[in-house]
Amino acid sequence: MTALPVVVAPKKPLIFREWHPGVTLATGPLDIPYPVSSPEVQPNAVILPMNGWDAHGYRLGYGAGFFDRTLAALAKRPVTIGVSYEVARLDTIWPQAWDIPMDYVVTERGVYRRDPEGLVFLGEPQRGGGSALASPVCYLGEFERD
Repeated sequence: MTALPVVVAPKKPLIFREWHPGVTLATGPLDIPYPVSSPEVQPNAVILPMNGWDAHGYRLGYGAGFFDRTLAALAKRPVTIGVSYEVARLDTIWPQAWDIPMDYVVTERGVYRRDPEGLVFLGEPQRGGGSALASPVCYLGEFERD
């Protein structure tokens, strides 16, 4: 199942509503669409955008604290997957007490996993193949043209 985050109010945790094609969407803050009346769900995994990230999996978001507030409020913490670019990696973001590190970070280079000592690079995707961690990588030259 897929769900999308919904801003309930400023400085409040997000909720997640089920989404699939055909679900009515409205436009929320920052012009981000959200499901209007589908059931509220608790996610098992959350994919988060990152403006920056550090060697311990901490992220710089967009400054409103919605995701940190939400993750702290959930009864069961979902797997957190941050998505960013390698160029956005910082030595440290100087995390605050309320910051929650990502379990995984995904960039164009590959996948990192957070271990007790920090992020561990799991490797680059193999050309023409995939792994249990990712969808297969597609390259233009692998497809026949008509």
